[in-house]
Amino acid sequence: MKNSTKLSSGLSLDLWSDELMAIWVPIAVYWIQCSIFEVLMRLQIPFFEQYRIHSPEDRIRRNKVGFGKVLLMVALQHAVQIVLGIALMKNLDPVADQMKYDNAISRYTSVVFNILTNLGQPIDAATSIATNVAYFIQNYIVPCAQFFIAMVIVDTHQYVLHRLAHTSTYMYKYMHSHHHRLYVPYAFGALYNHPLEGFLLDTCGAAIAFEVTGMSAKVGMWFFTFSTLKTIGDHCGYAFPWDPLNVCFGNNVKYHDIHHQAHGIKTNFAQPFFTFWDVLLRTEYSQVMRSKAEAKIRKNKVI
Repeated sequence: MKNSTKLSSGLSLDLWSDELMAIWVPIAVYWIQCSIFEVLMRLQIPFFEQYRIHSPEDRIRRNKVGFGKVLLMVALQHAVQIVLGIALMKNLDPVADQMKYDNAISRYTSVVFNILTNLGQPIDAATSIATNVAYFIQNYIVPCAQFFIAMVIVDTHQYVLHRLAHTSTYMYKYMHSHHHRLYVPYAFGALYNHPLEGFLLDTCGAAIAFEVTGMSAKVGMWFFTFSTLKTIGDHCGYAFPWDPLNVCFGNNVKYHDIHHQAHGIKTNFAQPFFTFWDVLLRTEYSQVMRSKAEAKIRKNKVI
């Protein structure tokens, strides 16, 4: 096993360890991906401009916070994220995790082996198949299930706090209104929040999902990175038809842009992955508009 320097907390100082990569890779991806979108916006290349939701003039005229302030607040949120990430990762025990992994492989192998032998498979063939199936389950099925459950947890956590931040006058005025200074969202503004909101909504949401699902540091790195890319995509200001995040998720850049406009600010609270909470609790923009139209028709009939 490779030796590496450790902090007093027990966390490896090897930048390429799974634990540290889960902390710094999503942050690096954020700054790289946002920089690409920012350069794209400033170059105003005609081919890409046709997919831009708002004009450059709108971004300058309508937004109520400067670019430098946005960068500063994002950097602050990432600093907090690093501290919490270290607190999470330092409690991971690679030896214990390996034992859990080996025990899981043994359990799956035993179950599949018993099924195959009861079906009449020879012992040698049953052993080989059972071992391969066990590794497939533990290496692919389990991480995929953890990933999906984590997405649902983050969506639930963010919907509740996000909607509360809009229904509570105090929370909106002193906390969430910071994010809504960006009427024309752009990539770097994805994590522009009041520091407390950034901690409660984004950082804690991801940490809770990580802890509840019991995912490994490596799976956590992929989950945090994917969540980062999805959040950037929802604020990037471009509705590219070839972007898989726009195509595969109904909760995409156009969906979230509605929430940043005056006419949709009380709708489309769901973020960053799915829309099911908006649909179930009737806060999706289309549902609200339909309900208002129906109410207006009923009122006119009464009159």
